[in-house]
Amino acid sequence: MTLTQKETGLLKDLKGQEQLCIEKYRKYAAEAKSDQLRNLFNNIASVEEKHLTWVTDMMNGKDVATTSEIHADNQNCTAFSYPDEDSRQKDAFFCRDLLATEKHASSLYDVSVFEFTNPTARKTLNRIQSDEQQHGEQLYAYMKANNMYS
Repeated sequence: MTLTQKETGLLKDLKGQEQLCIEKYRKYAAEAKSDQLRNLFNNIASVEEKHLTWVTDMMNGKDVATTSEIHADNQNCTAFSYPDEDSRQKDAFFCRDLLATEKHASSLYDVSVFEFTNPTARKTLNRIQSDEQQHGEQLYAYMKANNMYS
């Protein structure tokens, strides 16, 4: 796949965004008080690592054909009994920050889908954007179950 200068720049931005997502999810997973939240963060980090591989492969000129979308079950979120309000607020901060990060990532992918000329690249970027939106839904479900979203 031959990339335009604009496409190369967009991929560079997307790569940075994916690296930031991975770093945040891993750091916050290590600090989360809730086991459910820790698992959620680690699972999403693993998906973000896959996205980083796809973006890097695209930067190297490879056509990346993705498989069908992954749909996570958001209904499994249950309320966690936090030991104190400070712990709950800390996890709430992590969720709010990551939700904002996912919104930003999704918008970067939205722009990129429209800017790429290669149909396979557009499908890959669209798939990643769909995953980013799913991550936001998962974070929201946890936040809602734990009265963290207003």
